[in-house]
Amino acid sequence: MRYDLPTKTARMTAVRDMIDAAAAPGRLQIGTAGMATVLRELVLNDPCGTVSGDTLTLAGFPKSDATGPAGVAAAARIVDGDGVVRVDELTAGVGPTFDINLVSATAAVDQALDINGAAIRHAA
Repeated sequence: MRYDLPTKTARMTAVRDMIDAAAAPGRLQIGTAGMATVLRELVLNDPCGTVSGDTLTLAGFPKSDATGPAGVAAAARIVDGDGVVRVDELTAGVGPTFDINLVSATAAVDQALDINGAAIRHAA
């Protein structure tokens, strides 16, 4: 299945609007593989980002959070201000090939986990 670019843009705009729909801002949760443990949670900007073509780029990065358990980040998800999961199964790691680009994927207890950037691209 493939979508044309205007359809991808409309769908990604709808995702952004769902993240921003609650009174409180959405949050980016960084976790271990399969989100077994949430390592860090960062409050997103409101609006959370901008859509260009098939990509929603989250605003306000880099960001950092230093409160949470130890672990190796491998996954991420975005919840809206009410805690409803709006985007799941994101990748998290070091480098621009991941949805969530981390400075380091390993965090000790209450050690800062720095995020360089975050973008969600529509599937084909």
